[in-house]
Amino acid sequence: MQTPLIIITGPTAVGKTDLSIDIAKNINADIISADSMQIYKYMDIGSAKIKKEEMKGIKHYLVDEVEPDYEFSVSEFQKRAKNYIKKIREENKNVIVTGGTGLYLNSLIYDMDFAKSNANNELRDLLNKELEENGIDYMYEKLKSLDIDSANRMHKNNTKRVIRAIEVCLSGKKMNDFSKDLSINKDYKPIIIVLNRERENLYKRINLRVDKMIQCGLIGEVKNLLNMNYTKDMISMQGIGYKEIIKYLEGEYTLEEAIEIIKRDSRRYAKRQLTWFRRYKQAIWFNLDDYNDYEILKNDIIKHIQKVL
Repeated sequence: MQTPLIIITGPTAVGKTDLSIDIAKNINADIISADSMQIYKYMDIGSAKIKKEEMKGIKHYLVDEVEPDYEFSVSEFQKRAKNYIKKIREENKNVIVTGGTGLYLNSLIYDMDFAKSNANNELRDLLNKELEENGIDYMYEKLKSLDIDSANRMHKNNTKRVIRAIEVCLSGKKMNDFSKDLSINKDYKPIIIVLNRERENLYKRINLRVDKMIQCGLIGEVKNLLNMNYTKDMISMQGIGYKEIIKYLEGEYTLEEAIEIIKRDSRRYAKRQLTWFRRYKQAIWFNLDDYNDYEILKNDIIKHIQKVL
């Protein structure tokens, strides 16, 4: 018996949060977050994390789950999410997964067995020895020569990820190949809903969100994280919004430059997300700008979900 998995996704700032909560209330569901930044404690403003009062009594999982110095991975997301799915179903509730981190969604939609792609220990030992002898700059350049896409997605000082990515490449597979030619996970029945807006409106919302983050105290949040000894080299601190404010605090950017770069990189991220979601052939897309009435939009999505449930 397949477990229905309602996935509500879309680009950053499209409006996933409110809709997912209102839909959850209507179909007796709890929510699992598939957002790679909201997983971290203390990183609230820059991740546009949902506040307790905004949850309207709906249980949320995988929000505020780990400390910012914890190296959270896709395989760990998959493991924790599966446990929460089981828990929610045991309580006779539906499961909504909402967020825009594509690899997290893939780990549930597709049959991705991370144990099968686990370490080639001998190769890893050789790579770690090479790291000791030549340093991380050398190893990062090596990764770039093997898989430029993976290299661009990670910070060069994240030695663990760099070594892992090289290991995967030398084993005959690039990191991004894991999302290709995969079969659907037979444990789940994914109901994928992608929310979108006209590009001009989406970009306007992204720019306004960044301005609001600054007004709400993003600079103070980053200062607080640095005062708690969370450093700029950590995966969490490489998130859009955090790394730019750190560079502002270090004097590399003016505040105006930092804000513009956050806006630009957020827009680029949204564009990449949309390209990713188009790979989901079974997804149903809803253009929010086609609706003047929020209730009609919400009811149309609920009707689609109930047809498939």
